[in-house]
Amino acid sequence: MRYLVGRYHEINLKGNNRWRFVQQLKRNLRLIFAGYRLGPIRGEGARLLVELPDDLPEAAAVERAARVFGLQNFSIARRVASDLDHFKQAALELAGARPGVTFRVAARRSDKRFALTSPEIEREVGAFIVSRLGLKVDLANPELALTIEVLAAHSYVSAGKLSGAGGLPVGASGRGLALLSGGIDSPVAAWRMMGRGLALDFVHFHSHPLVSTASRDKAVELAARLARYQGSATLLLAPFAEVQRAVVARVPRALRVLLYRRFMMRIASELARLRRAQVLVTGESLGQVASQTLDNLAATERAAALPVLRPLLAMDKNEIVAQARKLGTFEISILPDEDCCTLFVPAHPALAAAETELAGAEAGLEVAALVARSVERCEKVRQGPALGERPLPCALPALSQPAGKTL
Repeated sequence: MRYLVGRYHEINLKGNNRWRFVQQLKRNLRLIFAGYRLGPIRGEGARLLVELPDDLPEAAAVERAARVFGLQNFSIARRVASDLDHFKQAALELAGARPGVTFRVAARRSDKRFALTSPEIEREVGAFIVSRLGLKVDLANPELALTIEVLAAHSYVSAGKLSGAGGLPVGASGRGLALLSGGIDSPVAAWRMMGRGLALDFVHFHSHPLVSTASRDKAVELAARLARYQGSATLLLAPFAEVQRAVVARVPRALRVLLYRRFMMRIASELARLRRAQVLVTGESLGQVASQTLDNLAATERAAALPVLRPLLAMDKNEIVAQARKLGTFEISILPDEDCCTLFVPAHPALAAAETELAGAEAGLEVAALVARSVERCEKVRQGPALGERPLPCALPALSQPAGKTL
């Protein structure tokens, strides 16, 4: 019988509240492994023991377990009786599948009633493998690290530990709405906040039919990839062309980008309220572009009705790109598109517009009506492994949602 042995670290520091985080972690495991019928999930110490079904390929088990925020590391293990002969046989089978490699054995005896100490188990099992397979031992940098965990009821033998996503279980810290541009930064920002336990939905602002649907299509694909880390998520596609036409017709060129951003904050705040989200998340990085100077970030945030989290604020572009490549969103983000942020953009946007100047520019616009129409015309796309790994089609009818209810 195969088991996922998932180990957590930060959750273990939560004291009397630890059980809440562990329960959220269990729920997330079932969501991310949707489509496969996991067996019982049992906690023992700072680990979860999950019975894996026979129809789950090992590669799929590894890939999905690596997405589960809250797991510091994990193993795909065989459960055996707590007996030295069973340890030897299980380890021999695992090592036999990797002929010619160097190896080491790492044992951890959590159940102190077991007669042998951890070093004694390691020596006995290691010597047995050498005698049977002739493999060489390398304690410093082995190609195969065999792990034996001796617990109270059973023991677990695996071919080493794999890195997990770490952090806190998604949903343990509340709900947020992430602004997803289709560029490199915003998916990384969303992913980092998931790692701090924030469950996310997404909003993408598009200017179709003034431009093609390319940015919308990218947003659908990016949101689908991010949703794999939390089971399911909703992407809201907010029309922005009417807002941009109104701003271009009535606002000085230098202020247009800032007004676009302020409208996005207002629309996102209303959508967040309807989604019962508590914060907004953006991919802004201090000083990266004109709209992200300190003054302009403050001017943008004043239009929001909720706190704005900016997890990339102190990261440079190279760091962000490296994380995007690791996440697998970089190749999607660099696909050519025509997003609303590049439409009607002036050559020299304001770097530090005064609030009175911005308020004066907005006084000539029907701000509340423009926000309300964008919210009412939002399209909704539901995605994630709990709904099937493939994203739903983007071409959905516009949704009109009465105030006070959720989208």
